Amino acid sequence: MDIYNLVSFVGLFILIGVGWALSAHRRRFNARCVAWGTVAQLAFGALIFLVPAGSKLFLFLSDVFVKVLGAARAGAEFCFGPLAVPPGEPGSVGFILVTQAFPTIIFFASLMQVLYFLKIMPFLIRWFARFFTKVMGVSGAEALCTSANIFVGIESNTTVLPYLNTMTRSEICTVITGGLATIASSVLGLYVMLLHGHFPTIAGHLMSASILGAPAALVMSKLLLPETEQPETLGRVVEPHYERESNVIEAAINGATAGGKLVMGVIVMLMSFIGLVALINMGLDAVARLVNDATGVLPNLRLENLLAYVYYPFTLIIGVPPADAFEVARLLGVRTILTEVPAYQQLDQLIASGALHHGRSAVLASYALCGFAHIPSIAIFVGGTAALAPRQTKTLAQVAIRSLVAATLACLMMAAVAGVFYGKGLLVLQMP
Repeated sequence: MDIYNLVSFVGLFILIGVGWALSAHRRRFNARCVAWGTVAQLAFGALIFLVPAGSKLFLFLSDVFVKVLGAARAGAEFCFGPLAVPPGEPGSVGFILVTQAFPTIIFFASLMQVLYFLKIMPFLIRWFARFFTKVMGVSGAEALCTSANIFVGIESNTTVLPYLNTMTRSEICTVITGGLATIASSVLGLYVMLLHGHFPTIAGHLMSASILGAPAALVMSKLLLPETEQPETLGRVVEPHYERESNVIEAAINGATAGGKLVMGVIVMLMSFIGLVALINMGLDAVARLVNDATGVLPNLRLENLLAYVYYPFTLIIGVPPADAFEVARLLGVRTILTEVPAYQQLDQLIASGALHHGRSAVLASYALCGFAHIPSIAIFVGGTAALAPRQTKTLAQVAIRSLVAATLACLMMAAVAGVFYGKGLLVLQMP
């Protein structure tokens, strides 16, 4: 085993230890959930990285996803003309996030709704939910909601609508953690669009991360806030609550409409939070200049760099080589305050410029960033869930920060799993 693979393997258990140390009830350690959740992730990682058939399937699905992404471009180019043509292709005017990347959110939201109507998504969600319920020993409702998060975002909470108001405090924490530790298929296309030019297999890695995120979220959620009550659906598989459209056209329309709302939400969040962080950084830059005047040393006090020092030991723990660890830590800081969109944009720039020294670093960063584990999403998931279950508003407010910490650790856990197997199969990323 390569030294960095070994570091990732040990780091996996260090992260579990960190989760236990932060637990609200350390004596309520759910060994069954933690053990099977970790084994499930390692087994899936071995399948896609080590088993030739699994790696080939992984690459095939990655290619299929990129081809589907090409179909998404057709609608964007019809609406925006040359503004939708990506850089490097004839007629392109350069990269424009709104006209080239965001239309993929609308397309994939519509496609997912069609797959729901055709009962493909409910079948997959039920399969994952049954596994988590029976094997990991969690409640059927939280298992179902977490399984839905593999494929969709905040709307996954509607699959357990009949149970939300009666969920325990631990279950509510799991619902929010599951949402924050995973990404929706509608935005997965956006990240592929951002990275595919310099990271050809990114689609497969992000699909892999989406699956790993569910058991990782369950593990970390149950570590930080173990169950102390009796869940209504403990050990019982429940069916997803779903209001089916009358036909496939209505499904496509509803999905596209929801995708359009999501695009506006992303634009609003990016404009507001990037502006607010820029304002904070202006103040920190002023402080840095005062320090420089007094000491002759100009410190870098920008917010994302300060957070990088917090994440730096964790990037080393998951197996990122020291030469790249601070840059990956800084990306995690960017994700925490500005969402994963600018973080993935900056990851692409680091790969393109050769600023990252190892392909391993880019792969692990792509997994660690693959989640909505950031401050802007807390309001979305807590507010959205409170609207569905008003009686849980107080509980949601109480578990919000704990869920964010659990989701962040879950994303790091996914990266550690990828780090255990990286470099042993067909999926090595060659840096420029």
